[in-house]
Amino acid sequence: MNTIGFNHYNLCAPRALMDELKTFYCEVVGLAQGQRPPFDSFGYWLYAGDQCLLHLSQANPDEVRHTHVATTFDHVAFNCTGRTEMEERLKRHNVEFRTGRVPELGIVQLFLKDPAGNGIELSFAERDGRQENRVAC
Repeated sequence: MNTIGFNHYNLCAPRALMDELKTFYCEVVGLAQGQRPPFDSFGYWLYAGDQCLLHLSQANPDEVRHTHVATTFDHVAFNCTGRTEMEERLKRHNVEFRTGRVPELGIVQLFLKDPAGNGIELSFAERDGRQENRVAC
C-alpha cells in the first residue's frame, strides 16, 4: 500500500457552526458547495474546481465538539492564485491574517483562522503578487 495524495479533511460541528463554516469557506476562502452523496447525516462537501477538499458534517445533538482549544492540528494549506484579490476579500470580511514568506520556494503565505478557530494557510507563488501589483498600478 502506498499513500498517493491528499483526499479531503472533515470538520464536524453543530448545525449553526457548520453553516457558518460553509459560508466562510465558500465566501472567504473561495471553495464551492458541490455534490454530496445522500448520507443519513446532514452536511456539505466543498470543492476547489472538481476536487472535493472539505467535508462539513453535522455533529449529533448529544456530541460535544470543542472549538478554540489547543490540539496537535495546526492548519490546513490551500494552493491559491490572486493574492491581492484574496487580501482584499479577507479585509472586506474583517478576517485577520498575517503574511509569511518562504523565499527558497518562492511562496507567500497568508495565515488566518476559520470561525471554529482552525488554522488556514493560503499559499501563493510569490510572482503571483508581483504580477498583480504591476497590473493594479
